[in-house]
Amino acid sequence: MVASVVDTQTIGPSAAERLALRVMQLGAIAVVLVVSTFNVFELDRFFLPKELALHLTAVAAALLAFRGITRLSVTRVDLLLIGYLLLSTLSAAMATNRWLAMRALAISVSGALIFWTSRALRDAGLAPPLLGALTLAVVLAAVTSLLQTYGVDIVLFSESRVPGGTLGNRNFVAHIAAFGLPLCMLAAFRARSFFRSISVAIVTASLVLTRSRAAWLAFAAVMLVFFVAMLVSSALRRDGRTWRRLAAILILAGCGVAAALLIPNTLRWRSRNPYLESIQRVADYQEGSGRGRLVQYQQSLWMAVRHPLFGVGPGNWAVEYPAHAARRDPSLNESEPGMTFNPWPSSDWVALVAERGFPAAVLLALVVVFIAIGGVRQLISAVDAEEALVATALLGTVVGVIVAGLFDAVLLAAVPSFLVWAAVGALRSPSPRGGQRVVGVALIAVIVIAAIGAARSAMQIAAMQIYATRGDRASLERAARIDPGSYRLQLRLARVGGRKERCQHARAAHDLFPSAIAATEASRGCGE
Repeated sequence: MVASVVDTQTIGPSAAERLALRVMQLGAIAVVLVVSTFNVFELDRFFLPKELALHLTAVAAALLAFRGITRLSVTRVDLLLIGYLLLSTLSAAMATNRWLAMRALAISVSGALIFWTSRALRDAGLAPPLLGALTLAVVLAAVTSLLQTYGVDIVLFSESRVPGGTLGNRNFVAHIAAFGLPLCMLAAFRARSFFRSISVAIVTASLVLTRSRAAWLAFAAVMLVFFVAMLVSSALRRDGRTWRRLAAILILAGCGVAAALLIPNTLRWRSRNPYLESIQRVADYQEGSGRGRLVQYQQSLWMAVRHPLFGVGPGNWAVEYPAHAARRDPSLNESEPGMTFNPWPSSDWVALVAERGFPAAVLLALVVVFIAIGGVRQLISAVDAEEALVATALLGTVVGVIVAGLFDAVLLAAVPSFLVWAAVGALRSPSPRGGQRVVGVALIAVIVIAAIGAARSAMQIAAMQIYATRGDRASLERAARIDPGSYRLQLRLARVGGRKERCQHARAAHDLFPSAIAATEASRGCGE
């Protein structure tokens, strides 16, 4: 995967790298805002366009920054990340539902490409404008959530998990607000105008209104990182301007909280004191969703023990979990027996172990550990407040995503994968010179997988459009040929037409989700 080369002198950004920066900036905005209007696909109408934006950005930016990426010195983090992707690929090849496996694998691969591209852009001196775009993307996610909170009702917003804005789910907005807060705080510390500092208040207000307990815990962890950094770093501790800015930022955050609690909105919670209730139940795992998480974690880990080396395959938790679920498991969908409510478990780390196996989980955990260790070293060795703030933002982002990922699915989705990997790549210290460099052939292989993911996402969107707008069998057959991995399409075709045609699609639906009762009943009598 790597080759030894002679060290080269650092040069300024090339035209291609500047163009790669523009692609990354536009991609960061697009991955937050792009949505389809096919309401019958309430989750995928948000997920698939964002996955397409992630893949296209990763491929285009990596190709433009190709030379810069191949000049990067390979670190332990890169080697561990490559190992994680290789194990994930092997796991995907053995999965029951390889269509879902490919989809999940492509998100991981594109996230890695975004990370390496961001590192190359940082080494070329282009980190500040990239971080500015990432901060804007975080703010836009919060703004769309606030717009829905205060009465804006458009087709781009979901009506089922308000206020999700263009992310379609309030929890997703909360996650981005939590791990995106360090970027907003870094921008506020650097800001020369009040307008740029106001992002902290906007993001904090959206975080409060989502009532996501996992994100609130992540927010608390992020703030603790900043307070500890202010005390540990001599560069920050001695800088009076930084302390004054911190006080102003805390005031802005407080204003955001006050505005969220006091300004009337259109949200309709069942509780009379919803925010106080959420605070009181933040660590409640005796009942409700907390109890459901414990049951889910226990059964998912038992599933991982049965498949310790490679797991059940990326994205295949929802395929395999019903066969391992406990009696009356709250993760199961009563309206669709044999199916789960959500396509992944309520934890990145549980999903990682269950789907990709213990070795892959260890490798990714080490990636996170070494990134955090590098951030601590950046903080301690910082010669001025600017360097220390960048290191603190890196640590805050990593801690925020770790804590949120303990209790919710975060990096499994396209938007967090883009923003987190891009931020980490842009905030890390420049790559050391000399040593081993990335091999172009290996990089091309990774780009090819991401390109396949882009093609796959485009095909799914095309099939989704046919399903949502056409009802004749010929059109649905064409959609199934475009997207053979669509369970909904296969099941719909299994219920209409002649026996031979129905059985073909019934068996396909059953192969995709073997535990689904509807697919089992549709395929009964069809033989092998």
